[in-house]
Amino acid sequence: MNRTDRLLALVLELRGREWVPAETLARTFGVSTRTIYRDILALNEAGVPVVSVPGRGYQLMEGYFLPPLHFTPQEAVMLTLGVGAVGKAFDAEYAGAAESAAKKLLAVLPGERRADVERVRKHLRVIPGGGGRADETLRLLRGAVLDNRAVNFAYHKPHAPPQPRQVYPLGLVHLHGVWLLVAFDPERGAQRAFRLDRMEEVRVRAQTFTRDPAWRIEYRPEREERNVTVQLLFPLERARAVQERPNLFQTESRCTTQGVEVTLRVRDIGAILGWVLSWGGDVTVLEPAELREQVRAEARRILGHS
Repeated sequence: MNRTDRLLALVLELRGREWVPAETLARTFGVSTRTIYRDILALNEAGVPVVSVPGRGYQLMEGYFLPPLHFTPQEAVMLTLGVGAVGKAFDAEYAGAAESAAKKLLAVLPGERRADVERVRKHLRVIPGGGGRADETLRLLRGAVLDNRAVNFAYHKPHAPPQPRQVYPLGLVHLHGVWLLVAFDPERGAQRAFRLDRMEEVRVRAQTFTRDPAWRIEYRPEREERNVTVQLLFPLERARAVQERPNLFQTESRCTTQGVEVTLRVRDIGAILGWVLSWGGDVTVLEPAELREQVRAEARRILGHS
């Protein structure tokens, strides 16, 4: 990293943070503390208000903002396409914010650069997958996540009656076109993920909870006690189709002499029954036996047999 880039990175590192010691900045940028001293002096001489307090470190003066950034056409295209795609996946409030952000970005671009960006955007589109957004549910849960408030809802699993649930919402994940609420379920003593399109009667409670400060928004199905292993076999000629239609609970896919073997880990085989049936005669259930029996039962129902 050259010095010019490091000076800008220093400002970004200090912005919105409490006091940062010179030693910490030196480790972050892989330079000596003496170099940090010289860089801070250079920033002050350039008019950047970096405040220094002995024994505490450095901090940007409150209210200081960076000057406008000069985006390349590629950077501007990615930002405008990105906010557009993300906005389509959110509720109306955030979708409006995304549209406003894109307009502001285009407005500050020089005329020639704005024309370049618009020309590229005419030939590129990012269309999120999935169906409806369940705007009101997403809005309620977003507020509950930010305020650390418990939520109640009725959850509709496939082939099962709705169940009342009360959880502590930790984060929201948009995965394969579907919104998921990642939450701690106190009744089960474990983290769970819930599809928003399966929730009804969502209520945010006055009860608050304290989240683990080390928790990060990282959806990992293998952490959710998915103890049922499902093995499926597909013909080799369907390998590309299997690759294009991965399941949320899929953990492995490999080609063998017999075909494409797909492994999934689930808590309840009902969660994947519909997906398995959607493959028709292109899938063979290797295990568990319970899933084979359910597939047979559903096939008989489809044919109108008891």
